[in-house]
Amino acid sequence: MDIPRMGVPEKLAERMSMAERHEYLRSRFSRRTLIRSGAVTLGTVAGGAFVPGAVTPAAATTPAAPAPRRAEHVDGALAAPFGRHLAWGNDPRTEVTVSWQVPVAVKRPFIRIGAHPWDLSRKIEAEVRTLHTPAGVGASGDHTQYYVHARLSHLRPGQTYYYGVGHHGFDPAEPHLLGTLGTFTTAPAHKAPFTFTAFGDEGVGYHGLANNALILGQNPAFHLHAGDIAYGDPSGAGKTTDTGFDSRTWDQFLHQTESVAKQIPWMPAYGNHDMEAWYSPNGYGGEEARWSLPDNGPDAANLPGVYSFVYGNTAVISLDANDISYEIPANLGISGGTQTRWLEAQLKKFRAARDVDFVVVFFHHCAYCTSTAHASEGGVRQEWVPLFEKYTVDLVINGHNHQYERTDVIKGDTVTKKLPIGGTAYPETEGVVYVTAGAAGRSLYAFTAPDTYEGNEHEVESVSSFVNLKDGKKPETVAWSRVRYLDYSFLRVDVTPAPRGRHTTLTVSGIAETGERIDHFTVARRAK
Repeated sequence: MDIPRMGVPEKLAERMSMAERHEYLRSRFSRRTLIRSGAVTLGTVAGGAFVPGAVTPAAATTPAAPAPRRAEHVDGALAAPFGRHLAWGNDPRTEVTVSWQVPVAVKRPFIRIGAHPWDLSRKIEAEVRTLHTPAGVGASGDHTQYYVHARLSHLRPGQTYYYGVGHHGFDPAEPHLLGTLGTFTTAPAHKAPFTFTAFGDEGVGYHGLANNALILGQNPAFHLHAGDIAYGDPSGAGKTTDTGFDSRTWDQFLHQTESVAKQIPWMPAYGNHDMEAWYSPNGYGGEEARWSLPDNGPDAANLPGVYSFVYGNTAVISLDANDISYEIPANLGISGGTQTRWLEAQLKKFRAARDVDFVVVFFHHCAYCTSTAHASEGGVRQEWVPLFEKYTVDLVINGHNHQYERTDVIKGDTVTKKLPIGGTAYPETEGVVYVTAGAAGRSLYAFTAPDTYEGNEHEVESVSSFVNLKDGKKPETVAWSRVRYLDYSFLRVDVTPAPRGRHTTLTVSGIAETGERIDHFTVARRAK
């Protein structure tokens, strides 16, 4: 083998064993090198070998808009890919999507993948999804962006893969570009302990960047983003008459999150700021260009952010609360009830599944929150909360309100059990716990009651708030607001399986941007 092509200097390689060369490469690749990328590739990695054509290409999402008026030749070596982000396919044990972006149109984009950094001989062609913002729309009107996605299937469970993305003129297998390689690890075939993280309402800025750095340190298996992702549309009303839209905000966002998302699947739900009305259908055309998510939802065309997956003993369901929001009704009723019927079918299926213990649901609008901004969404309480209670959902994660708030155990809008910091909930018999984790990075909101969190507890008997109903806001006084923290934070969840008949647990922790823990509690149920 030609040692210099492996990325190890020839003179150094002569003094190193194969194991030492491997460690040299590992340390070199671990550097957080910023890269720029964009292409969609499909294929199958089976038995350690790549089998092209084993996956049907996802339909490229190109909103109805004119193509760029002129094509300029750009040396591919100068157009570095950027904004890499991963996502699970329908089965995290065997399916992963690698997505990225390129600053200009490039020729023959591709991905390389292998089980070792020195073996990237499996090269798969890629497909670009272009997104054109019409002229006159915001500061970025008449602007084209190029996104790329590579769906890989038949991967080995529990296997770490190395990958590089490129195009004509930019080959990540070249020695001087080996530092741009990324990795991902598929879900294990059997139940095992793991961690995942979550937050909502990130946007672009220092606080989002700081939370991303902390999340990377948790070593999560995946990350859930509960909507309002980049804030390209600052108004969040889902109307074409709104002003301030700038599609280039997404370039900044994907650059900001790349250090995490290039190696940890980044699984979003869509919030009101993600309805970008200039892209059809239903304002989700832009999201379809940028993301490639599981396609097992009820209506991929109209509800692309609705899907589910199972990791270990935990089923995760992403919902689109824009479909049932009374507060922000731009997409109210777009599914005609299909989403709610699909949700019940999913909950019923997962509760009957022998390998699923926990069910976690995440979406944007809050079921229960006392923020002075948005508070609680009556559409969620009306449509979905009864199903959460019927099928004893273990944890509900929301964003929308820019703060951290956690409820007691709730059933029928009332507290069935107080859940102090450090307490344990048993959803099979007691009810559901709801967490608002919307303090990822955007400006913070406010509470009417004082903060109360770990090390700074101030219990009150009730909190004044409101719920958004079809005919407007309805004031309410609630007793379920247990933890409130008005600063930047995210959620960490540690999943610990157990032998059949014993209690398996979710240990849920609120983590401040400072790294300090602001809340923790446990959800327990008997393992199947």
